Amino acid sequence: MDYERPQFFRVMQYADAAAGDVIDMVSGNPDWEPPGALRDGLVEYADGDPEQFQYPASEGLLELREEIAARRNVALEQVLVTNGAGEANHLAMAEGLTRGAGDEVILTDPVYPYYAGRTNLLDGQARYVAVDDDGQLDPDAVREAASEDTALVVVNSPNNPTGAVYSEATVRELVDIVEACDALLVSDEVYDHFDYGGEFTSALAVDSAHRVVTNAFSKSLAITGFRVGYAIVPEWLVDRFRTRHMLTNVTSSRPAQYAVWQALRETPPDYYGRNREMLRERIVAFTDALDAAGAEYTTPQGSFYVMARFPDFSGTMANVERLIDEAGVAGMPGAAFGESRTDWFRFALVTPRAEEAAERLAGYFD
Repeated sequence: MDYERPQFFRVMQYADAAAGDVIDMVSGNPDWEPPGALRDGLVEYADGDPEQFQYPASEGLLELREEIAARRNVALEQVLVTNGAGEANHLAMAEGLTRGAGDEVILTDPVYPYYAGRTNLLDGQARYVAVDDDGQLDPDAVREAASEDTALVVVNSPNNPTGAVYSEATVRELVDIVEACDALLVSDEVYDHFDYGGEFTSALAVDSAHRVVTNAFSKSLAITGFRVGYAIVPEWLVDRFRTRHMLTNVTSSRPAQYAVWQALRETPPDYYGRNREMLRERIVAFTDALDAAGAEYTTPQGSFYVMARFPDFSGTMANVERLIDEAGVAGMPGAAFGESRTDWFRFALVTPRAEEAAERLAGYFD
């Protein structure tokens, strides 16, 4: 898979230029309100002393790192605040590919395209392992693909684009595999708050010096524009991560970190519960309407994406543009996520018009 140009932006630009009303189901930008405590934190910060507008510590605000460490039950020194999960994943992949343990990166198919893009950027050699029809990853297939040249195994659970949630047994076997071939497991857990069946297991459940966990508050707090994420790093990699982060970004936004810290301290659990329930209802309504379209589809166990396949209508960019022009629905081509889902489309359910979008699709394919 060659990922040189982000196709997300191409689709969004095409949809923006369309003549009619188009329902955007392309990007994973939450459409719900961030917590009130986060807004209050920004106001409080704006009224603070001028010294608070200067550089924070490169590794992140101490208060925020302490909060993350307590929530994830890890040592404070292992927590590094990053510019979103994107930077955390980039740091982890860069470290994996520069430590002299190989140049091969095992990715799933379908795959979130930015993992493939980073592999290309970092001169790694991508090797894809196809998931099953439900999006589940077979550890035996990963073990068969792994070798002494394997530097990284990169996974995402809950998953974008399939909605799969990997079991504890799968996570433990993945850790065993990377330990056996002296590789790193990079576990991107940015959708951990969107687990609908209670099956999600963090890679932190397995004590290992071969796994890096990445996450962000972009989705859970509905603040994709704040760019506040973090990495939880084994002790032997902490100094390398901090140095690479400092040389790349110096530090992360201080007011954004402060507001996130306030939100974590003061937001009640039902904020997250309400959003999960809202998305659960959208998934049901959307997939019910897809039934009417005669579509095959995935029912997500987590995250907020649905992949769908329509009879005699493959998931190409040309057909994405047709759906925008003729059905008024913008989704992503399955081909953007790898070879195994080229007949599929991916739809993000972070719009209150998700049910209307599915009805448009049902009407279009009727």
